[in-house]
This record gives sequence, structure tokens and C-alpha cells, in this order.
Amino acid sequence: MPTLHIRTTPPGPRARTLLRRCERYVAPSATQAYPLVVDHAAGCHVWDVDGNCYLDFTAGIAVSATGHGHKQVVGAITAQVDRLIHFSFADFYYPSYVRMAERLAELAPGREPKQVFLCNSGAEAIEAAIKVVRHATRRPYILAFYNAFHGRTLGALSLTASKPVQRRGFAPLLPGVFHAPYPDPHRSRGDDPAEECLDHIENVLFRTVLPPEETAAIFVEPIQGEGGLIVPPDHFLTGLRRLCDRHGILLVDDEIQAGMGRTGKFFAIEHAGVAPDVICLAKAVGGGLPLGAVIARKRVVSWERGSHTSTFGGNPVACEAGLATIEVIEKEGLMRNAAEQGAYIQKRLRQLQQRCRSIGDVRGRGLMIGVEFVRNRRTKEPAERQRDHAVQEAFRRGLLLLACGRNVIRISPPLSITREEVGQGLGVLEEVLS
Repeated sequence: MPTLHIRTTPPGPRARTLLRRCERYVAPSATQAYPLVVDHAAGCHVWDVDGNCYLDFTAGIAVSATGHGHKQVVGAITAQVDRLIHFSFADFYYPSYVRMAERLAELAPGREPKQVFLCNSGAEAIEAAIKVVRHATRRPYILAFYNAFHGRTLGALSLTASKPVQRRGFAPLLPGVFHAPYPDPHRSRGDDPAEECLDHIENVLFRTVLPPEETAAIFVEPIQGEGGLIVPPDHFLTGLRRLCDRHGILLVDDEIQAGMGRTGKFFAIEHAGVAPDVICLAKAVGGGLPLGAVIARKRVVSWERGSHTSTFGGNPVACEAGLATIEVIEKEGLMRNAAEQGAYIQKRLRQLQQRCRSIGDVRGRGLMIGVEFVRNRRTKEPAERQRDHAVQEAFRRGLLLLACGRNVIRISPPLSITREEVGQGLGVLEEVLS
């Protein structure tokens, strides 16, 4: 196993050269966490252009589920590139698109027949889902949740309610979108945050500004990722399913970050035993290549031919990478590994919490884990600076982490991570927080 090795304090000379070129030529809209300039990666390790070796607790924002450069995924990509790189499914057919749709339809929860639309990204999947639900119901309104992140294209951004910077300067957004509170067990003041949120929808929104009979869909993340790794009680999702059924509203499950086995089940919503009407999937589904998917009950996909398509969506190379990724996840027991390693990480972090007063909460499912930083455990005042300091110090010592929400560190390594690698990464984090 490679070991963390920081030979040159990052950013090193080669990295600094590229960062200067980036500043000159690249549009400044991304939010890089620290000056990491990646050269290559393998498994759970990443090397920068100056030869530093890092342990990856980000998986490229939950994308590299099978680890960087898994041989079976790379082999599937290489074989497909030799056969066919592109031939748009918008106007023609090819086998890998159909096989990918079949596999996703088989994996999706619920007994009803499913149909699948493939695209290039999570935001595109959300955009397609908005069109699917409005076309199917002929209803104009959509409900999402505060702290949600569904993407940054205009329709997806209208559902997103995570940070003001993501919306600032882009109004007016898509009309007819409303937001409700999302249950946060750590910060709720009541006994049952799930029931409080469901009651707000039913007895506040539906009775004042949002006619339920004109609401097409409710979009929900089974675990809020960018919003702070918030894990709702399971009965929130079952209650949301009942509420949707009561009013003829479609339930759209955003599994873009939580899906593909990250939580220990293929879809995170399966922990609650809920079958949504529509699932949006991306990130890990393409094995590192651009791929997104909308999986919907067949009766919901009412749009006619020509109403929505994509030149590059479901590219044959990306589909083969996705099929190989699914096979590796199943064959190598990566969902079981995610559950086991995730439980161990949370146990270690809770032990650390007892010694580190700035850790206010540890939560998550599988390898989708959040560590919340507070100034005071009683008041739960967010400690953004401590969180940011921990992320930067971990980077300097060779551990890659990402922030989310106001004051949370996100831990989402490849699902293939070993206990030894987990211990190595947690050792760095403990060293930083001590």
C-alpha cells in the first residue's frame, strides 16, 4: 500500500506554475478547496505534479466508488474506445445504452416497470426529472428543501437552497418552486424533527401558498450532502411517501451523491424501505466518466419522442464504464465494505469527539459521513474556522477532505478503502484535531 509522503510543501513549484496559468485562462467559478494539482491516482491514493502522495477521503466528490483506476473499469473503457467512442443515442441505437438502462431499471426499488433516460451529469438528471414530472402530472409547482443541493444549471439551481453564492446574480430562477424545512436531528428543538417538517408541508405550505392538487413533485435527498451531511429519520421518507400518495404528488429521489452503494445499499432511500417515483443518479454511476441517469416508473415517463434528448448523454464509453462499475460494486462486496468501514470510522470519530470539544456531532451512513464543528456544544454555534483549519491542515499532512454545509467535514472515500487505509487517514485527522 502506498504511504502518505509530502516531499514538497504544497503547492510545490510545478503546481504553482499551473496555478498561475489557471488564474490567467480559466473562468473563476469553481471553488477548489486547496491548491492540489493532481497528476495521477490509484485506488485510494492521489499523487500531485510535485510527487506528493495523498490519501483520498473524497473519491473525487463521491465519484470514484471502485477506487481510482480500477482495472476492470479501465479495461471496459479501453475495449469500448477501440470499438466505438461516440454515436449519439439521440438519433441512433447502440447496445451499451440499452444494457445500462436495463441494469439501472433492475436495481431501482419498487416492483413497477421502470424506464431510464441517460444524460451527462447530476444537474442534467435533475433538469430532465423536472420536465418528466411536469409533463406527467400537468401540474406547475415543485417542492424542495432548505439546505438542498441539486445542481447549478438554472432549473436545478431553482431547487438548490444550500448557499447564497450559488444563486447570487442569477435571478429570476424557475418559477413555481417552493422550499420546506429538512429534518436535522442534531439541531432540531423538538422531539420529532421529521413530523415537524411533514406537518409544515401539510398544514402550512399546502394551506397557504402551495396548492397540493397543483404540485407535480417533491424533490428530496435521502441524505443531504452539500447541505451538511444531514441524515433524516427514516420515518421522514416514509411519511413523505404517504403525503405524496395522499395528494397524487410524485416523489423524486436525488441519489446523485448518496447512490451507487455509498451508504451500504445501492440507493440510500432503501434504508427507509421507500420506493420513489423517480430517481436521479450521477457521480459514481459512470465510473469516473460523465454520466447521469433518470430512472422513473414507466407510467410516469409520458413525454413523447423528441421532447427531450441529449447528444452526448449515455455515451457508449461512459455506459461501459458504468456497467463495469456496477459489476465491481456487486462482485467485490463494496456495499458491505462501505457499511463496515463506515461504522468503524464513526466509532473512531465518536471516540475522538470525547477528547475534542470542537466536534459537535458525528453522523452518516456507510461511507457518507459528516463531522460537524461547533464553538460550544450546548449552543451548537457553528465553528467554520475550525472546520476550515482542519481541512487545510489535513491537506498539508497528506489527507484529502472536503467541507460541506456551514461547518461540516465530509468523509466519502472510495468504497474499496481498506481498514489499514482508514486507520492511516483517521490518524492524520486525529493528529490535526489534537
